[in-house]
Amino acid sequence: MTALARKRRRDLWRLRGQVLAIALVAGVGVANLVMSRSTLESLVDSRDRYYRAFAFADAFAELRRAPEAVGGRLASVPGVARVQTRVTALGRAELPGFDEPIRVQALSLPESGRSALNRLRLREGRVPGDAERDAVVVSDAFADAHGLRPGSRIVLVLHGHRSAFRIAGIGASPEFVSQGAPGALFPDARRFAIVWMPRRSLAAAVDMDGAFDSVALALAHGANARQVIADVDAILAPYGGAGAITRADQRSHRYLSEELRQLETLARLFPAVFLGVAAYVLYVVLGRLVAVEREQIGTLRAFGFSPRELWRHYAGFAVTAGLLGAVIGIALGMELGRRVADLYRDYYRLPSLDFRVLPAVLANAVVVSLASALLGATVPLLRVARLAPADAMRPDVPWQGGRRRLAPLRLLQRLAQMHRLMLRDLATRPLRSLLAWVGLAFGTAVMMMGRFQHDAIDYMIERQFRPTERQDLSLAFFEPVAPRALREIAAIPGVQRVEAERAVPVRIAFRSAGYRTVLRGLEDGMQLRRPLDASGSPIAPPSGGIVLTDYLARWLGAAPGQVLQVEVLSGRRPVLMLPLAGTVEEPFGSQAYMRRATLDRALGEGPRIDGAQLAVDANALRDVHAQLARRPAVASLDRPREAILNFYEGMARTVLTFTVISTLFGAVITAGVTYSSAQVALSERARDLASLRILGFTRAEVGYLLLGELALLVMLAVPLGFVLGHGLIAALVHGFDSDLFRIPRYISPSTYGIAALTTFVSAAAATVPVWRRVSSLDLVAVLKARD
Repeated sequence: MTALARKRRRDLWRLRGQVLAIALVAGVGVANLVMSRSTLESLVDSRDRYYRAFAFADAFAELRRAPEAVGGRLASVPGVARVQTRVTALGRAELPGFDEPIRVQALSLPESGRSALNRLRLREGRVPGDAERDAVVVSDAFADAHGLRPGSRIVLVLHGHRSAFRIAGIGASPEFVSQGAPGALFPDARRFAIVWMPRRSLAAAVDMDGAFDSVALALAHGANARQVIADVDAILAPYGGAGAITRADQRSHRYLSEELRQLETLARLFPAVFLGVAAYVLYVVLGRLVAVEREQIGTLRAFGFSPRELWRHYAGFAVTAGLLGAVIGIALGMELGRRVADLYRDYYRLPSLDFRVLPAVLANAVVVSLASALLGATVPLLRVARLAPADAMRPDVPWQGGRRRLAPLRLLQRLAQMHRLMLRDLATRPLRSLLAWVGLAFGTAVMMMGRFQHDAIDYMIERQFRPTERQDLSLAFFEPVAPRALREIAAIPGVQRVEAERAVPVRIAFRSAGYRTVLRGLEDGMQLRRPLDASGSPIAPPSGGIVLTDYLARWLGAAPGQVLQVEVLSGRRPVLMLPLAGTVEEPFGSQAYMRRATLDRALGEGPRIDGAQLAVDANALRDVHAQLARRPAVASLDRPREAILNFYEGMARTVLTFTVISTLFGAVITAGVTYSSAQVALSERARDLASLRILGFTRAEVGYLLLGELALLVMLAVPLGFVLGHGLIAALVHGFDSDLFRIPRYISPSTYGIAALTTFVSAAAATVPVWRRVSSLDLVAVLKARD
C-alpha cells in the first residue's frame, strides 16, 4: 500500500461521519433510480409476457349486430392474421348479503376448437363447456373482493333476463389488466365484475344467435394498422360499427401505459435532485479537506509527487463516497422496489410481477453515483492540480469580502455581536452558503412532493368531482328510450329529482387532429351531473355549438369560435359541423357537451335518453335501488359516493407508501446537508470556538455561534423549499397529464406545515452529534500551535 493510500484511508476514517452523510444522500438518489427503473422494467416485462402468452389482440371493434358471416370478410382484410368474433353485454349482478349495485361486463367464451385471442388465465376452477348454460368464469379481482370460489352462486341480469349461475372458474385475461367498468372513473372491484360464459348461453340471453357485436383482431407482422382499421370500419359501418381501435387505445392497456409513463417521469426527476445535493455536500467536505491540508499538499509536491498523483489521491474520496452511495442505494432501491411491485401486483391483475434488477440498471446506478461524486469534487480537485508548491507552503490569505459586503448595511451594526459574527461568516463564503441554502430547500421540496399526491386526490374529489357529480344514483338503459320513461322513475317513493342523459360516441376532428370521445347531451337547469367552467360555475348548454374539456381543446388545437367536425359513431352516423362554444375544466376524461335537443335533431332519431341521474332521500335509497333493479330496461346502477369511498380505500396504501418514502428521503437530504455543513464549520472554527470559551463564553453561546448560522439557513430554506416544491410538482404534473386524467397542482396548508416541521426536526437531529463535540472541546489540545 502506497503512502498516499494509507493517508487516504486514515482521512476517510477520520471523516467517516461526513462520508456516510454524502453516501446516504447519494444512496437515496440511487435508490430512487433503481426502484423506479427496475419497477418499470419489471412491469413492462411482465406485461409483454402476459400479452404474448395469452394472445392479447392488436385491434378491437364494437358494433350493434352483424351476422357471423361478416367475420369471414374481416379475416380477408389484408394485414389481419386472426379474427375472433364474440358477444358482449352490460348488465347487473346480485350477491347474497351485498345490497349495493354491481355492474357486469359479460363476454362470450370461444367455442371449443377455435383459436382464441385474449385467452383466459384461470387461477382456480375450470372453463365451462359449450353446453353448460348456467356456468361462468368471474374476474379474480371481483372474486377476491367478495371471497368467491368455484361453486359459489351469482345472479346476473342481462338485457332484462335474470338468471342464476354457478361460478366454474376464477380468472382474468390480458384485456382486463386494469379491471375498471366502462365509463367509470375509478376501478371498483367490489362493484364491478367481468364474467365469461359460453357463447350459446350469452347469445341466447341477449338475442345474438348467429351474430356478434364485438370483434378482436390479431394483425400480421408489418401490417399497416391504420389501413387495417380503415378497412375494418368500412366493413362494419352498415352494422352499427363504432369505429375500430388499436391496442394503444384499448382502455386497460391505456391505463397501464400511463402508469409506465409516470414511472418514467419519476425515474428522471427524483434521482437528479438527490444526486445534485450529494454533489454539493461532497464539494463542501472535499473543499474543506483540501483547504486544511494545503500545507501538506505543498510538502508532497516538494517531495516529488506529481499533480496527477495528488489529483487521484483526493479523487479517491469522491470515488469512495460514490461507490458507498451506489451500494446503499442499490440495496435500498431493491427493497423499496419489491414493496412497490407488491402494490402494482395488487392493483394491476398481472399473473406475475417478478421484481428484478437488470445488470444494465445496476451499472447505470454505479455510473450515475460516481459521476455525481466526481462532479461535486471537480472544483476542489482543480485547486489541488493548480496549487504550486511555493504557494501551498504559505498559509492561505483570509478573504475580506464578507466585511466589505456587510459594511454598507448600517442596520446590521445594531445587532448583537454574536449575530454579526454569524452573518459575517455567511457572507465570507457566499457560494457555500448559497449551495447549503438550496440543498436544505430541496429537502423541504421533496417532502412537499411526498404529500402532493394525497392533496391532489382530495382536491380532485372534493372540489372538482363532488360539485360535478351530485347524484345519489346513476342508471343506464339497455337501449335508448323515450323521455317519458323518467316519469315512472320519478314516481318511485323517495326519488326527489330525475335528470335525463344522452351520450353518443363521436370522433371530433379539427384540421389534421382527431380524437374519439363521448358527446353528452345536456338540458337547462341540470343540478345533479353538471360540467363547471374555470370559475366553478355550472355551464349552460350551448344553443348552437359544442363545449369541450380544456385538455381536449388544447390537444386538438382549437379555440372558441372555430368550427369542429363531429362524426357520430352510432345510428345513422351523421357528420356535424359545430363551432366550439367554450371549454370546461375537468380532471377526468376528455369529453364534449351540447344541448340535448340539438343532439336529438342532429341524430334524426327523435327525443331519446340512455341514462338518468337521480337524487334520492337517504332513508329510501335502498328501496329505490331495489325497485330499479327489478326493472328489465335498466342495464346498470351506480352509487357514485360508494365508488369514491372505495377509491380512497384502494389508494390509501399506495398514497401512504409514497408519502412515507418521500418524507424520509427529504429528511435524509436535510439531515445530510445540515450534518456535513456543521462538521465542516466545526473543523474550520474549532480554534476560534476554543478561544471564545477561554475568554469566558459559555458552551451554549459557543454552540449558538456555530449552529446559529445553520439555523438561519434552515429557516430561510423553508420558504425557498416551498418555491422549489412548486417547481418540482409542476414538472411532475406536466409528466403525468394525459387525456385520461389531469392532476391539479394543488398543495394544502397542512402540507406546508408538515414539510416545514419535518425540515426543522431533521436539521435539529443532525446537529446533535456536532453539539456534543462543541460541548466537549479540549481547549488545551485545540489551542496548541500547528506543526
